[in-house]
Amino acid sequence: MLNKILLENILFLDIETVPEKIDFNDLDKEKKELWEQKSSYQRKEDFTAEEFYERAGIWAEFGKIICISVGYFVFKGDIRNFRVTTFHGDEVKILKDFKSLTETHFNRPHHLLCAHNGKEFDFPYIARRMIINNIAVPSKLNLFGKKPWEVAHLDTMELWKFGDYKHFTSLRLLTNVLGIPSPKDDIDGGMVRDVYYNEKDIDKIITYCEKDVIAVAQILLRLRGNEILVNEEILHV
Repeated sequence: MLNKILLENILFLDIETVPEKIDFNDLDKEKKELWEQKSSYQRKEDFTAEEFYERAGIWAEFGKIICISVGYFVFKGDIRNFRVTTFHGDEVKILKDFKSLTETHFNRPHHLLCAHNGKEFDFPYIARRMIINNIAVPSKLNLFGKKPWEVAHLDTMELWKFGDYKHFTSLRLLTNVLGIPSPKDDIDGGMVRDVYYNEKDIDKIITYCEKDVIAVAQILLRLRGNEILVNEEILHV
């Protein structure tokens, strides 16, 4: 079934997120209380709410998107290319630019969005941040009233589970076991906040995010039994 999907109909993506405020003390009183309640289960008694705030980026209610990288296949005869680009800057602009892409070039029923752990993280996070920023959620992210087979989402982590719902496999581990060049050769997700707020190096984060998008595409190729991409086939646009 996976092999029947045309690769050029898939939009691969990855997002990078950080806490919405640089520091816990930048939150107002009510937001501090809400963060303390929201994070209580995860941090238990090991961390205070303030100490745990550096991880706030993983919750759409307390974080924000700083870039969305996307990739897609282009075929011209026997030539295969994978084009990668990134939306970054103001979060509202990022979200509007991504929405525009999905509505103009990936808006048909056969078009799919693909990410690693996308169903649990990337897809709902983008949708929630759109609503928070008063942006109408595009059809590809709006699941209300849709039957399971009408949801145009692929998730490489879900595909790797083969029905095993308790199984989590990181992108780094999956690329390793499948013989795909690792995308984690510079920074990792736990460093994004510091790179963004302290180093102020968005270019480093963009490079990291785009490598993840390429890795997701490589995983899907391996799951289909296709040859993985070589550097000459990857174009940054």
